[in-house]
Amino acid sequence: MGRATLIGFSAVAMWALLALLTDASGQVPPFLLSAITFAIGTGVGLVARLFMAQPAEQPKIPPQVWLIGIAGLFGYHFFYFTALRNAPAVEASLIAYLWPLFIVLGSALMPGERLRWNHIAGALLGLAGTFLIVTKGGGLSFDSRYTFGYAMAGVCAFLWSGYSLLSRRFPSVPTTIVTWFCAATAVLSLLCHFALEETVLPANAGQWLAVIGLGLMPVGAAFYAWDHGVKRGNIQVLGAASYAAPLLSTLVLIVAGFAAPTPSIIAACILITGGAVLAAKSMLFGRNQPAGAEA
Repeated sequence: MGRATLIGFSAVAMWALLALLTDASGQVPPFLLSAITFAIGTGVGLVARLFMAQPAEQPKIPPQVWLIGIAGLFGYHFFYFTALRNAPAVEASLIAYLWPLFIVLGSALMPGERLRWNHIAGALLGLAGTFLIVTKGGGLSFDSRYTFGYAMAGVCAFLWSGYSLLSRRFPSVPTTIVTWFCAATAVLSLLCHFALEETVLPANAGQWLAVIGLGLMPVGAAFYAWDHGVKRGNIQVLGAASYAAPLLSTLVLIVAGFAAPTPSIIAACILITGGAVLAAKSMLFGRNQPAGAEA
């Protein structure tokens, strides 16, 4: 279980590169960027298949798995982009980032899982740290004019947490299925681009490299790692530890010279790290592993 949890957390580490690489990709509109990067992510899965042992008989994939996977990957991005078009980015991002907390709370409904106080406390500490990062130590100003955008951000959080939790209910479905989820998301994103956006391609080699980097890691390998982690790892720990993504993303921007360290970042670091350790205390110290969890 510990190894699978670490693999799942590697997705969080890769998502930390999302802001930097997106910023470096130029003025490519969101749905077109999604289409290109998910097409590259599909390629990641196809290449991985060449090096993986394939079962003699391919397992039958239940229809609901397709619905869960495509709704999770495409649905999250569709509603996130819609939220940003209809609400301020700070408030929309914070609402969308309720998904780790929803995963921790929703895990109590999963077979063989037990939700303990440290999981909830760890997730809340992570949420508090994320609040400091997203607001830059300031406050929030929710405005009724943006109710639709806020609602779309809430749908984001619900969809991604639901995808993560429901994926765990199908542990026999191989992670390679994510290849086809990425392919469907690429096609649907391209259709949305043609319907909603003007085409703007990367302007130079550096921007194309950023787009390729997005497709290889945050919008590619990360989804395969996350699928493995939520199916076979400690999902409460993964949920709470996912709040490290905005922190790591901010630290990457600081190292790259796009942001400056501030007291709120330091406080967020303490809150998110402390929350992750608290949520993972049973796993870290070898006590009270969830009953029925897979090794």
